Amino acid sequence: MTMSVSAQELQTIRLSQVCKSYGDYPVLKDIDAQVSRGEVVVICGPSGSGKSTLIRTINRLEEINSGSITLDGQNIHAAMRAKELNALRSRIGRVDITVANLAYTLSRAEQIQFSDPYYLAKEMLIVPADDAGKKKADYAGQRIASTKGSTSEMSIKLNKSDPLTFQDTASAYLAVQQGKARGMVANTMTTTKFVNESKSKGKEMRMIDEPMLYQPIGIGMAKDQPALTAKINEILRKLDTSGEINKIWDKWLGPDTEYKMTRTDKVVSLSELKFDPIP
Repeated sequence: MTMSVSAQELQTIRLSQVCKSYGDYPVLKDIDAQVSRGEVVVICGPSGSGKSTLIRTINRLEEINSGSITLDGQNIHAAMRAKELNALRSRIGRVDITVANLAYTLSRAEQIQFSDPYYLAKEMLIVPADDAGKKKADYAGQRIASTKGSTSEMSIKLNKSDPLTFQDTASAYLAVQQGKARGMVANTMTTTKFVNESKSKGKEMRMIDEPMLYQPIGIGMAKDQPALTAKINEILRKLDTSGEINKIWDKWLGPDTEYKMTRTDKVVSLSELKFDPIP
């Protein structure tokens, strides 16, 4: 992950040796950055590399494991009362609702309230069409390609497979085509695109039906606002039953796009989903 900032004399937010892990999986490692008031900052990196996690640590929506984050010299992650923390957050920036690619994790759920998921993101495994494997357990101990530091790499490790990592998905896919890895893991959109392309170019690929990892995607909001949560869930369910979410899906990901994907998910509560949440 690369963080680009311009140099200015006034340093208002400073990150020093910041580390963050979900269980045994490191997401942020020794992050150093200085951001001055008024700067425009760009955080770049592949999916799952920790961009969103880094931003949430600055506003203390995520706790860090080590290092420090300071605002004008004040330690954001020091012990403080809720009132003091809210005052500190108000100086950094605050929103009531976050609509983004916000995946449910246990640590995030301790900090914010999630709506009912409107999309169930999946990390999917693709292999050569003639590969004998049928389910993800068949690939335990096998070399599987992915992008480095991504959720895909995490799912490979959780499956007790051997990750072979690259800076981009194209290189990971090429490794499978060249026989350097038995398969490749990426999000559903990426793997679907590669499978479709392989039908006319290179070694034909197929997708293993069982996802390597589930990530429910929902809307984030402040805790202890049951009326707001209920209203958002009500709106999401109306959008789902009216077919509006399907229309949006078909426009960007549907049969007439390069992804040729069909939406099968429905808006349901988290308690209705069977998945192993990421720490």
